[in-house]
Amino acid sequence: MKFTITRDNLQAGLAAVGGSVPTRTTLPVLSNILLEAGEEGVRLSGTDLDTAVSVLVPADIEERGAITAPARKLQEIARELSPAPVHITTQGDAISLTSGRTKFRLNGLPKDEFPAFPQVSFSGDAEDAEAGATAWKLSGAELHQMISHVAFAVSTEETRPILNGVLWQLQGGQMRMVATNGHRLAKMTLPREGAADEATGDLIVHPRALQQVEKLFKADDEVEIARSENHLGFRGNGVQIYTRLIEGPYPNYEQVIPKDNDKTMVVDKTALNSAIRRMAIVASDQTHRIRMSLGGPMARFSVQTPDLGEANEELPVEYDGDPLEIGFNASYLLEVLRYMPSDEVRLTFKAPERATTMEPVGNEDTPDFMCLVMPLRLMD
Repeated sequence: MKFTITRDNLQAGLAAVGGSVPTRTTLPVLSNILLEAGEEGVRLSGTDLDTAVSVLVPADIEERGAITAPARKLQEIARELSPAPVHITTQGDAISLTSGRTKFRLNGLPKDEFPAFPQVSFSGDAEDAEAGATAWKLSGAELHQMISHVAFAVSTEETRPILNGVLWQLQGGQMRMVATNGHRLAKMTLPREGAADEATGDLIVHPRALQQVEKLFKADDEVEIARSENHLGFRGNGVQIYTRLIEGPYPNYEQVIPKDNDKTMVVDKTALNSAIRRMAIVASDQTHRIRMSLGGPMARFSVQTPDLGEANEELPVEYDGDPLEIGFNASYLLEVLRYMPSDEVRLTFKAPERATTMEPVGNEDTPDFMCLVMPLRLMD
């Protein structure tokens, strides 16, 4: 293998696939990046066996070939190289990098030891008929919007693995992403234009793979997506991402979304965010509990932490309903507010122990986005 690549292209390619390389692994080749010099350029690939990322970067190819090389050391070398072009060659299982007067030689592993990517057939692939794959297309902007507004709410606890994934529901005229950790929930629904013949069904996708999708596809990219029995693939503009689907039934989230909340508050998002941040300073480090007192044109926020102190604040709001005192984890409220795509937000309540919903207040262009936060029991 022999090719020449700009330092910037090498850095960009390594950065794109570096996120899929595990920091610790018992399989040495997983710490490596696969470099394949072909007709169109150099393809760099990395995988942790659950998520695989592959990107094509421009390069002047003199001799085709493939090798795997240590990912972390390659990134460190590329970061320290001068702006001169980088000449890369292989001899046996060794890879040499030359830039100006600088030379490096790293021990690699043969391509044959690198895990094969999952067999996922996209809409333009000839083997679709026999593979029985389902495939569809979306814009990068649609994927960015759903992932950025929902993936934050997934659970990080390993006791319920199914909640470690994002539910992606594909229906004829719409698609929806949902994530929850049992204390908060985020749900966004977008229309699917002309999707009558496209794939339908439910997928549970690991957020780490979705973060790679959000990072590596541009908003104006057309992204092809295909599903096999156990895997999901994304490709477009030289980028390929594959991920193993999380298996099992997702909880019936519709059951926890309240339908009878009869108290409503509309408030400026920035003002609410600032008030909660101030209260959170004095809140308990364990519970982050704050008290919200509603009734009339002012919402009152208060915190009492016995070993620290107390804080109080009032905020003008539009409130419709009977008086209510309710407790929240301030961190959950702040997290949801960060993703609200509007200047005002609507909260609905039922009782101190019932779930609260939060939605953007906007116009017909405002996305169909809803978050749910479970309250905390107030301590008198």
